[in-house]
Order: sequence, then C-alpha cells, then structure tokens
Amino acid sequence: MGCYLSKRTKKTPGYEEPTVLAAETPFAVSEVEALYELFKKLSSSVIDDGLIHKEELQLALFRNKNKRNFFADRIFYLFDVKRNGVIEFGEFVRSLGVFHPNAPVEDKIHFAFRLYDLRRTGFIEREELKEMVMALLHESDLLLSDDFVETIVDKTFCDADLKGDGKIDPDEWKEFVSKNPSLIKNMTLPHLKDITLAFPSFVSKTEVEDSEI
Repeated sequence: MGCYLSKRTKKTPGYEEPTVLAAETPFAVSEVEALYELFKKLSSSVIDDGLIHKEELQLALFRNKNKRNFFADRIFYLFDVKRNGVIEFGEFVRSLGVFHPNAPVEDKIHFAFRLYDLRRTGFIEREELKEMVMALLHESDLLLSDDFVETIVDKTFCDADLKGDGKIDPDEWKEFVSKNPSLIKNMTLPHLKDITLAFPSFVSKTEVEDSEI
C-alpha cells in the first residue's frame, strides 16, 4: 500500500486531480484518469519529461514528428494555454474537453473561431481565411487553381461577413456556422464519449482509429 501511495506522488509537471478536471469538463473522473494514462504515453513519445511538446502532439495526430503541419501548429498553440511551449495535463484535458460529444456547441464554435483567428485580433480576416483554405487543400493533397481558391474564399467571406466591414466577428462566425454546421464537424471526436473503452485502441493507434480520422 505504501509503495502504491509513493508512486502516486510522482505525477507529471502540471498534474491536476481528476476530480477537479472532471468538474470543469464533460469527462467523468474515470475518463480523466484514462486520459492521464494517454497523456503519459504521449508526453514520453519523443521527450520523456511528462509534458507534451509540439513534435509529440504532431506525432499523435499526424503520425509524423518532423514534417511541419499547419493544423498541428494551430492546435498546439490553442492547447498551450500558458504559452510556455509545452502542454501540461490540465491544459490537455480542458482543451480536449471541447471535442467531447457532450461539450456545448458554443464552446466548439468559439474554439474553431480561435483556430481561424491566426493573428489573434478577435476577428477572422480574409487573408486568414485564405491561409486556412490553402492549408486544408494542402493537407488533403488537392491541387486547385489560384482563381478557384479565390472564388472559394470570396464566396465564404461574402456569406459570413454580414456587416460588410471586411472581417468576421464572433457573432458573424456563430451565425455562419449555424448555417454551415459541417465547419465544426471535426470539433467532435466520438470516441471521447467513453474514453475508458476507447483508450486501448486510441493509444495503440490501430487501423480502425486511423480510418475514423
């Protein structure tokens, strides 16, 4: 018993109690505990220091720690709430909670807005939207002409920029997403609904998981 307790005291940097995190997220205590096991695996996959570095997140999401990925960069930035270059356990659980099927839609919309707000101005500007579209096409290996890309951006911006002031504010974004819910489809990860059951395959990166992504 004493040995068990001594092991429990050796937690990763930034560790927070599952009961606290469960109270602040859609996860149950048992699910937070399962996420901690996942966190420990991810945080030791490249650098074994109990913290998730950008390369480790990229390896977990995209199976490649070397090739720079636009979306891995953006997700890492939003998960790294303290802006100290690493993701701690509490940050990991709270941020991942947004992707839970039971998380409020408003939280998903807000997270997606921040994903697109590259320059952190509180607005999505046309160039930011274009950059995201270009990144999406690149990640999907789709080759489209510059004119076609401009058409996509113009149409999207025209529909979303209700005030016609050349930028999309949070309220306009919320309205736009309500008419185009597919924009936040990727903001929900079904297997997070029962991470205690999904955990084994989630960690081992099975072919089934890969096909779902």
